[in-house]
Amino acid sequence: MTQSGLVVDRDRPDIGAASVASPARVEVGERDVRNTLRRQIARLERESSAIVAGAFPYISLADLPEPGKGAATGGPCLLTLAELERIRDHLAGQVQDLRRLAGRRVEHERRARELLDGMKLEPGRYKFVRLPVRDLGEGGCGVWEVRPRLGLIGMLAGWWHVKLSSGCPLPRGPRVRAAPDDSSVTERHRAMLTPSTVR
Repeated sequence: MTQSGLVVDRDRPDIGAASVASPARVEVGERDVRNTLRRQIARLERESSAIVAGAFPYISLADLPEPGKGAATGGPCLLTLAELERIRDHLAGQVQDLRRLAGRRVEHERRARELLDGMKLEPGRYKFVRLPVRDLGEGGCGVWEVRPRLGLIGMLAGWWHVKLSSGCPLPRGPRVRAAPDDSSVTERHRAMLTPSTVR
């Protein structure tokens, strides 16, 4: 059929169907992409939390550089696909940074264990070397240290040994005792102190 130079083929059903089905297909496709991004974000968050929990307290999210601040929102809102992609990409970079930090920590503890083994085998080569137990991945405030046996005599004689400190140091400083307060004395004690009670 021809009208004003325009040719319309009514025998092609795909023209009308495409104009009706296209918005629905776009909506379904966007929903699938959004769900995929959310699953990726959730997986990266779990992986990031697992790395931090496994290396706690030696690494944390505070060790990572602060991300750039985005635009503030006025309240709850539905993130766009571009915003979800930015969050996904940021988390992916964060996981990579945490993996590097965890790898460095593992290497640090390995070198510390090798140093401790050397200190125990040949303490004379590691005079006065101190190695905190935290460097070994252990808790507490203990420190491995190479010291001379019998003080100055052992130092002159070359008698060295490895000793582990007892633990965290006690808090120091003078203890101030509060003066006795008459108000804390009970009425019974007051009665006992009065002359009338003496017979």
